Amino acid sequence: MNEEEKRWKFAQCFGDKGDSDDITEADIISSVEFDHTGDYLATGDKGGRVVLFERNDGKKGCEYKFHTEFQSHEPEFDYLKSLEIEEKINKIKWCRRTNSAHFLLSTNDKTIKLWKVFERNIKVAQEYDNNVTARNGLFIPKISHQDNIVAAIPRRIYANAHAYHINSISVNSDSETYLSADDLRINLWNLDISEQSFNIVDIKPANMEELTEVITAAEFHPQQCNLLMYSSSKGTVKLADMRESALCDQNAKVFEAFEDPNNRSFFSEIISSISDVKFSPDGRYILARDYLTLKIWDINMESKPVQTININDNLRSNLCDLYENDCIFDKFECMFSGDGKSVMTGSYSNNFSIYNRETRDEIPLQADKSAFKAKRLGSAKNKLTLGRNGKRDDVDPVDFGKKILHASWHPRDNIIAVAATNNLFIFA
Repeated sequence: MNEEEKRWKFAQCFGDKGDSDDITEADIISSVEFDHTGDYLATGDKGGRVVLFERNDGKKGCEYKFHTEFQSHEPEFDYLKSLEIEEKINKIKWCRRTNSAHFLLSTNDKTIKLWKVFERNIKVAQEYDNNVTARNGLFIPKISHQDNIVAAIPRRIYANAHAYHINSISVNSDSETYLSADDLRINLWNLDISEQSFNIVDIKPANMEELTEVITAAEFHPQQCNLLMYSSSKGTVKLADMRESALCDQNAKVFEAFEDPNNRSFFSEIISSISDVKFSPDGRYILARDYLTLKIWDINMESKPVQTININDNLRSNLCDLYENDCIFDKFECMFSGDGKSVMTGSYSNNFSIYNRETRDEIPLQADKSAFKAKRLGSAKNKLTLGRNGKRDDVDPVDFGKKILHASWHPRDNIIAVAATNNLFIFA
């Protein structure tokens, strides 16, 4: 174990640490996001709730404490399409603070909301003060401060702009606009205007039978407000400039790694679909995650990625099993560290890995409290036992019921927040 690997330690866990059989679907965490300072952390779950945590400065080391919780989305029903709209929180994005209040965007499949979170003083009227002389027969009640509470109110609701499920939201560096992306379109919004948005990417074909790809993720450049990128199920990442045309899919840089034709299989298209993309903090590099790899691209070089990191390599020979249990469609997120020198992504059995871009070392970690006490094997269901070279044996069973899909890296410090089913783990 090298020095960097020793440095990472399990710091905290929030949530019910009971048996996974007792977990309700609504409690499963579906989004994790640090704010721009790293002093606050938000999680969203499948029950439509948003929970905020605040860094506890009074403690040495890394510790967060509960700040507030509110119901962001409720289940709805689309009567025109006879569809139920889940309350599940797909994404949370913080807006930069301009005063003492916090503002953050949260979205389910159809509706985006801008929330204001702030401290409110509660004052109560007590009994009349006997020392105060009555004026004109009126007694003035004494007003006193009782408590401070953290309140959350929806300031804007951005609805009816997406026909398909929203998979991404991203706040622009100008702090005035943000984008929202669904399977076929990307819309540009002004944070202050909820009645209208501008369609900036549209890949919907005239005939839906000719549909060959969908948008899987989208993000604004961290420094240049005119640049954005989006990824597709075909394994491409497109970098577009809003200054060049009204529709940004017309003249875009395309980043695509071509597969060796000799290695192609029935599963090639599925596993090449990109589930998440992130810019490096300086905006120079793009990180893209597909099912079996992480690819790092230089935005100035479209020919090939500057680095390809194999993930889940031991699963490559078992794609048929993964297809049958639908795990091959799992959408893993990825992220850069605050200094851009490391990248991170998740896997199965609650495992996730940090990769140092300079040394190319991998640091494997596990977000499972039982792993810190003793190795515990769960039920055999949803497990596939894999050994070296992907061959089945009795070593290291892979638990597909436990997966690290969502995580966030602190913008300045080496602190990582990881969602493992209904638990939030913090490593530092």
